[in-house]
Amino acid sequence: MSGSHQTGAAAAAGRSGSTGGPAATGISASFQAFLAEAPGHAQAWMEATQKLGAASALDAKTGALAYLAVLAAARLESGVPFHVAQAKAAGATREEVVSAILIGLPAAGNQVIAALPAALAAYDAA
Repeated sequence: MSGSHQTGAAAAAGRSGSTGGPAATGISASFQAFLAEAPGHAQAWMEATQKLGAASALDAKTGALAYLAVLAAARLESGVPFHVAQAKAAGATREEVVSAILIGLPAAGNQVIAALPAALAAYDAA
């Protein structure tokens, strides 16, 4: 994901002390707690995600959209708003975000639609 997730990880680390809360940062409350309460683990996680992002052959937009598909299939809706904002910043359209969320329908089933409301709200707000 040449840079897409790397940028998100760096942004999350930089905003961990934000007083704006999850809505202001797009970072879920659980991830903010992780950053604040386990800084050593969070740093190790950030380093790993940066290295994985740098190793990817995908461009930022494609990587961000693929990441959204994985979040939807894994039912990790709390990460959707932050990563939708990343996808939009990388040039993804609203339709591309919807398609990324729904691409897992054949393999993962209709559970992926649970991420759709959060994805659309985050896209419209970004």
